[in-house]
Amino acid sequence: MLPLKNDLFLRALKCERVERTPVWIMRQAGRYLPEYRETRKKAGDFMSLCRSPEMATEVTLQPLDRFDLDAAILFSDILTIPDAMGLGLYFEEGEGPKFKRPLDNRKKIGELRVPEVHTELGYVFEAVRSIKKALAGRVPLIGFSGSPWTLASYMVEGQSSRDFKRVKGLIYDAPEDAHQLLDVLSETVYLYLKAQVEAGADAVQIFDTWGGQLAYDAYHDFSLKYMEQILKQLASDPVTQNVPTILFTKGGAVWLDSLANSGASALGFDWTVSFDRVLNKIPANMAFQGNLDPAILRCQDHVIQAEADRVLNSVGGRPGHIFNLGHGITPDIRPEAVSVLLARIAETSTNIRSQ
Repeated sequence: MLPLKNDLFLRALKCERVERTPVWIMRQAGRYLPEYRETRKKAGDFMSLCRSPEMATEVTLQPLDRFDLDAAILFSDILTIPDAMGLGLYFEEGEGPKFKRPLDNRKKIGELRVPEVHTELGYVFEAVRSIKKALAGRVPLIGFSGSPWTLASYMVEGQSSRDFKRVKGLIYDAPEDAHQLLDVLSETVYLYLKAQVEAGADAVQIFDTWGGQLAYDAYHDFSLKYMEQILKQLASDPVTQNVPTILFTKGGAVWLDSLANSGASALGFDWTVSFDRVLNKIPANMAFQGNLDPAILRCQDHVIQAEADRVLNSVGGRPGHIFNLGHGITPDIRPEAVSVLLARIAETSTNIRSQ
């Protein structure tokens, strides 16, 4: 394996001293980039793009060729797992992901099994190997998965949801069925992330996109419990035990005390918290990621710069910070706004960390 030319991201995950704050952006390869839109057009549809290791490599590297980012993230989708389980993932323009065969009855949940990930999801691991080779040590590569709860939400609802009435009905009316589903998903996520590491991923992130939709106690029972189970398996597996893990629950600050003891290397935060109010609850050896509101990138340059400064100043010189957005970048953002943001992060964080 080639040595990394830029290891700021991995050093920050270890809470080591860095000369400037490293940065990557959730959904950094996406529709806001004209080059991405061209590649997706060639692919024909989103899943064809995901299933092509060559095209997945191309779009993973596009933001790195345009911007000074400190990590690449595998181009894929969190819903590859339920697709591998036979639910029939498809995308309708303007409507988001849908499943042809959602888990809409107890029998389907009972029949669900852990897929053979190397067979059913082999195209993902082939993409990881291809991307890693193309990076040639340029920056680290992040692998990822959706959390069991987030995956279950899509699988039971059959699509994106605003009220999550079906999956919430499941956890309250039939909790044993919900736990059976989450057990299968937890084992699958562990195997999926392990295979990404075997293929070359340098760190992995669990996206708990819909954890914040749960009631306080339900979050512990139906989301955090299963992410902790995955983290424990990764930490005890010789293949993955030294690979950093990032846990991101959107809307998760209310559970910070529990998250700080989850076993993750780092926690991701959305824009609803200020770091200067929460860092005293995070262990000194735990890194943290975030948390600029993506909407700021629609603003004038001086606003972007001021908000970047606000985030960095709220951290001060504490080790372990990785700059990111509080969620994924949206398709309407000007690429030039990202350049403004990255330049400001480099300038301000260098000044702060040199003091």
